[in-house]
Amino acid sequence: MTTIIDGIITTAIYLAASFLLFVIGKIVYQLFHPKVKVAHELVERDNFAFAFAYVGYFIGLLLAIGSAVMGESSGLWVDLMDIGVYGLLAILLLNLSIIINDKVILRHFSTKKEILEDQNIGTGVVEGAIAVATGLIILGAIHGEGYGDGGPIVTAILYWILGMVLMFVTSLVYNAITPYDIHEHIEKDNIAVGIGFAGAMIAIANLIRFALMHDFEDWLITLEDVAIDVGIGLVFLPLARLLTDKILLPGQNLTDEIINQERPNCGAALVEAFAYIGGSVLITWAL
Repeated sequence: MTTIIDGIITTAIYLAASFLLFVIGKIVYQLFHPKVKVAHELVERDNFAFAFAYVGYFIGLLLAIGSAVMGESSGLWVDLMDIGVYGLLAILLLNLSIIINDKVILRHFSTKKEILEDQNIGTGVVEGAIAVATGLIILGAIHGEGYGDGGPIVTAILYWILGMVLMFVTSLVYNAITPYDIHEHIEKDNIAVGIGFAGAMIAIANLIRFALMHDFEDWLITLEDVAIDVGIGLVFLPLARLLTDKILLPGQNLTDEIINQERPNCGAALVEAFAYIGGSVLITWAL
């Protein structure tokens, strides 16, 4: 009985620490976005685009915090120290990632203007998905960190940088395999294009997470694992798009459904996004 009670108390302490990090993550988001009035956007303006971006941030935050909580116990106090250090690191990296990706992946237009002023749902979907994708990468980076040059924290940060670079590469590859400019159509409020792009980013981030979650041995092994997993994913992207076109949407043309009709088909885009994410999950199971 004593063991059970101790276990319940320990679990409650871990949950409390995680909840505290979640609150800190919310505060840090506001610090990084001082001009954004969250309640005003969600309640008064009913800004659905902002809701997508905001909820995506919290999903990414949950994944990032999970990187600090997961793993074998080293004792309560050591665990709490690790949760505090790596949890705060995860929150910082997530918020930095959003700023960086706005300037790099979504550099062709102002995400702030599109989401807050124009209430562009397609942009909100992509912004939220990138936050989720970043959370997956941070989960892999921190959970899979080891004692490389500079120590575990430096290794985790280098993993994160590697993941950010690969996210950017993915955005270029995805734009190359689609017969239209995704940035142009997202800026034009095409929600369907945003949904498809969002699925691709989360799918590749899941593969990056999988590759990084192995304990660090040396950089050559890590880079080989990442190159194999992400390489498979990038090859799979056009195959998944073809699969969507020929099997999941028989008799229809995916591009026509998404951009060549007056009302873009968000349902078709959702099927496309599922093909990417589902494929990435299957790949991690098979590897």
